[in-house]
This record gives sequence, C-alpha cells and structure tokens, in this order.
Amino acid sequence: MSKAASRANGASTKRLAEDGDICPVCKSSRYLNPNMRFRVNPECYHRMCESCVDRIFSHGPAACPIAGCKRTLRRARFREQTFEDLKVEREVDIRKRVARVMNKTESDFETLRDYNNYLETVEEITWNLILKIDLEATEKRLRLWEEAQKAEVESINSTVSRRLHTATDTVDPQSDTARVILKKSGVQRKALGPSSANTPEPGAMDTGLKDTGFTFAGLKKRVAPEPEKPFDPYGGWNIEPQYYTVMDDYDVDFISGAKTDVHHLAGGYDIRDFYSRALCEAFSGFGVFVEEEVIARENQASGDVGVGTQTAATVADGGKEVNMDDIF
Repeated sequence: MSKAASRANGASTKRLAEDGDICPVCKSSRYLNPNMRFRVNPECYHRMCESCVDRIFSHGPAACPIAGCKRTLRRARFREQTFEDLKVEREVDIRKRVARVMNKTESDFETLRDYNNYLETVEEITWNLILKIDLEATEKRLRLWEEAQKAEVESINSTVSRRLHTATDTVDPQSDTARVILKKSGVQRKALGPSSANTPEPGAMDTGLKDTGFTFAGLKKRVAPEPEKPFDPYGGWNIEPQYYTVMDDYDVDFISGAKTDVHHLAGGYDIRDFYSRALCEAFSGFGVFVEEEVIARENQASGDVGVGTQTAATVADGGKEVNMDDIF
C-alpha cells in the first residue's frame, strides 16, 4: 500500500472514530455494517453497539466494558441515543428527573416572587447534577424531598379513603350512588398528584422536624379536598309539586277500569304516570296571578324589565324562585 493510500485510510478511520461510527468495545464500523445500531445507558452514557449489549448483558448485570468505568449496567436500561451529543442526552435526562420531583407550579405559591425563588433553586439543583457539584449532598436532598412528597400524598389519600368509607357505609354498596362516589373519590385521589406543602394541615402528614431536603418560602399548604356534595342534576331547582302530592294509588271509579284494562298494560307504561299527569293538568294555573301579569306588562312597557312575568323577572335578576308546576 502506498503512503498516500495509508494516510487516506488512517484519515478515514480517524474520521469514523470522531463521528462515533465505530463501537468502542468491538471496534465494528458502521461503514462495513450499515445496519449497526448504537445504545447508551443512563448510568454512564457510554455508547456501544447493539451486538455488544446483547453479548455482554444478556445473562444479567455486568460492569461497563469501557476502560476506567466501573458502573454496573443492566440490559433493560440501554436505549437508543436521541441526541448526537451525549452531553445533551445526559442533561435532558437530568432535567426530566428533576422536573418529575420538583413539579410545583405558580398556583402552589403565595406570590410570584416565591415561585421565582423556587425556580431558581430548581435550576441550581439541576446544574449541580449536570456539573457534578456537591453531587452526593444534592442527591440526598432531592431524595428526601421526593420521599416527603410521596408520604404526604399517601396521608392525604388515606383521608380521602376514610371519607369514602364513611359515605358508602350509609348507602347500598351495589347502588348507582355508591358507584358514583367510588368513581369521584378515585378521580380526586388522582387529581391530587404530588403534594405541595411543607407543613400540612391536621389530617395530613405531620412532618414535624423531619428533614425534607428543601424548605421553600410562600409554599401553600396542601390539604385533602372537601367532600363533594351529592350531584344535583337540576342545579338547585325544586321540581317537586307545590300544590299537590302524588299518591301511589287512588280509589276512584273512573280510573279503576284503566288499572285492569289490557289496553293500559302496555310495556313501559305505569298508571302512576297517569296520576301525575292528571293532577298536573288539574292544578295548572294555580301559580298564575293576574296582578303579576299586569305589573310585568307595565314594567315591560316602561322598559324596566324585558321579560313577561314577575316570576321570570325574579329569575332574570338571579333569583331561584322557579315553580315547575305550571306548564302554561
């Protein structure tokens, strides 16, 4: 081989090494094996080809084969590299980890200044991990904070669970009401997420003097949510009849035959629906007062109220006086 060819071959090999296309373990080149894929492990971020990963770590954890690295690696943690620069890869992983633990939002703090101070602390923690400054102390504080938040959430969830058992004890556990309560309580526990209090209210975790890793000024106390009120599909409106009460049965001659007539025994028809309709028609109009109609027309004529009745005017002004009896 000529000197020129040798220099060209050496330059090509050097360029491949610089481009990261040569496995540092088996020295395989992507130039000769275009299908070769590289993997990295977040323990040390050393790259190696997929074949080396399978060969070295298929039988269990093993030491990193890169010279000078003594980290114990596991095959399950190897993944495909996302960014070309491994430093960027490592920084992104660190930021994801810190953001998962330090996940407060502005609404968790009393003032914007307190929240900004918190963000500054989070950034300081992140760069300590990236640059490996006070690494052991930073890891310890981060771990203590994560454990404190988990314990606090568990305490709040236990409070919600006690309320749930208290509520379901008063109803049939197989009823629709019990199932709705169970579903809502599960949504509440899921919505709690990580807690946002250093010193919770009674009923939450009592941290006392326990070291939580960090203390942030202005951090609001997280307490268990108030029990939800029973669901009201009518928004506070009373649909019960005001002028009469529907009984289960009536001993009246003109409807006695209807209760046994085959033509009235169709599927889905209940004689009590007939009772309710008949009484509604009989009492309709009892809630209509001519004087109110006159006053409403006068007000409408003067432009004071843009509605037709005094009752409607009350509702338009935000009142709750709605009578569901009168259908006219």
